[in-house]
Amino acid sequence: QVQLVESGGELVQAGGSLRLSCTVSGSTSSRYHMGWFRQAPGKEREFVAAIFWSGDSTRYADSVKGRFTISRDNAKNTLYLQMNSLKREDTAVYYCAASYQWATAPKNYVLWGQGTQVTVSS
Repeated sequence: QVQLVESGGELVQAGGSLRLSCTVSGSTSSRYHMGWFRQAPGKEREFVAAIFWSGDSTRYADSVKGRFTISRDNAKNTLYLQMNSLKREDTAVYYCAASYQWATAPKNYVLWGQGTQVTVSS
């Protein structure tokens, strides 16, 4: 019943910015943590950022710290990922996910979106 849908992925040049969105439908509560993950071709899915259910705490992978910002608007049932100073190595399919535990491991996230493609070119 609960669905997560990502949007906003597109082709951008290195150094550019992009904002991803993840809408949550079918949920009567926002009391779950959320995170962004990404997966490049031939690579394992990796943690990007996470945000506490209330939005009061965030966590970032070292590779994106200082460039990406995760946020959420529970009134709109939407999660965001603002990506600045994009690099070629940021190219991947980006997924949003929900968890009942405060964690960075994919195994702790029980609900996943379908993914949105982000391609950074030079």
